[in-house]
Amino acid sequence: MIDFLLLMKQELIITVIIFTLLLLKIGTEMSNTAILNLANGLLLFNLAAGFMGNQAGMLFDGMFFTNPLIVLQKNILSLGTLIVSLQSSSWLKKHEHVPEFYILLLSNLLGMFFMISTGNLLMFYVGLELSSIPLAAMANFDLGKRKSSEAAMKFIVSSAFASGLLLFGISLVYGATGTLTFSELASHITGGPLPVFAFVLLLAGFAFKISVVPFHLWTADVYEGAPVAVTSWLSVISKGSVLFVFVSVLYTVFKPMAGTWYNMLFVLSMLTILIGNLFAIRQNNIKRFLAFSSIAQIGFILVGITGSSQLATASVVYFVLIYVFSNLAAFGVVALVSSVTGREQVSDYKGFYKTNPVLSWVLTIALFSLAGVPPTAGFFGKFFLLMSGAGKGNYVLITVAALNMIISFYYYLRIVKAIFMDANEHPIEHLAIPAYPKLAMFICVAGIIITGLTGYIYDYIHSLSFGL
Repeated sequence: MIDFLLLMKQELIITVIIFTLLLLKIGTEMSNTAILNLANGLLLFNLAAGFMGNQAGMLFDGMFFTNPLIVLQKNILSLGTLIVSLQSSSWLKKHEHVPEFYILLLSNLLGMFFMISTGNLLMFYVGLELSSIPLAAMANFDLGKRKSSEAAMKFIVSSAFASGLLLFGISLVYGATGTLTFSELASHITGGPLPVFAFVLLLAGFAFKISVVPFHLWTADVYEGAPVAVTSWLSVISKGSVLFVFVSVLYTVFKPMAGTWYNMLFVLSMLTILIGNLFAIRQNNIKRFLAFSSIAQIGFILVGITGSSQLATASVVYFVLIYVFSNLAAFGVVALVSSVTGREQVSDYKGFYKTNPVLSWVLTIALFSLAGVPPTAGFFGKFFLLMSGAGKGNYVLITVAALNMIISFYYYLRIVKAIFMDANEHPIEHLAIPAYPKLAMFICVAGIIITGLTGYIYDYIHSLSFGL
């Protein structure tokens, strides 16, 4: 029982928090401010507990397992969840369904935790569905806006299609091997037509979830229609969890097929980076802009995944950590502006520095990190991804990725130029920054700087991935 409690500690804490909020919703009448304070306190407790009393092991005959790297991945997601919650306070204070939002959010997080710790493809699928269905309801949380309903509909349809592909692929894997357990699959996987077709279906399902070109068509519409808090969660936490599992599946289950999936990822990574960059240049809505920016970032992550197992795992986990700080810093400013003024166009940010210098610098640092401008953390994150990709000696892929980094400078600096240099007859008025969003922005900016300038963090992640 003690091993059970320790190994599933993070999942059990999330479950207890969900039931606590559910009972409070049913049995008491609390103000939105009180609920927000309680929820943020519980999320902080969950994050702190994730660093204490951890041990490696497995449960349920290998269906659930954990180790220090998995614990770190869960802690990264818990940190991102806390930041999203802090950033969303201005929006949630005016909403009538605050407890429901947190119940959906934490149910989503619980599914991600089970998904990351799974040692079985069927258990992975159950965790994936638990992390997807609540997200569709969250996308529709702006109840009075038609775009929010459209975003939820597009997300659930595309998500159902991706889940169907995944489940079909899993069934073919079972038919070809007779097992769904990660530890046994590698020895049964061959390069025959059926396993290759099963992998293609699984890859398509993963690609939908993380917005890989050409499976990205839902992304911009859902990002634009969903509330900013949900968009930031979807772009960072949801994709980060799927990426963690994707790397694990590639280098455990399908390691014997490395030559086959390397060629697939080579093509997909180049397409994703190029299409993401080209479409980001054309966007006028700030959320659609960040959507295509995130697609391009996924392309760089795929470049890193093509490298060796240890370098790929370390560089992906490190980049997701950086991406949590960078993207959530940008979305934090967008969320505050959208909540107070309702303005979400890129042109609205012209002259933003004159009225909101602090927010302007937060957004600028975030954009610099997303672009990979040194000495921000984003530069080192992309550097390690490219170094991991270079491990295979494919310098064509690295060259294409590096040239696309230069293209990305244009559209990121276009926003910075609008903020500091362009004139605006109707600039966004001065915005007071509430305490919770201010704390979230401070955490993000500090994370961007410290993660980039402190080599210990990458070395620690690299040491945890040793032997994978």
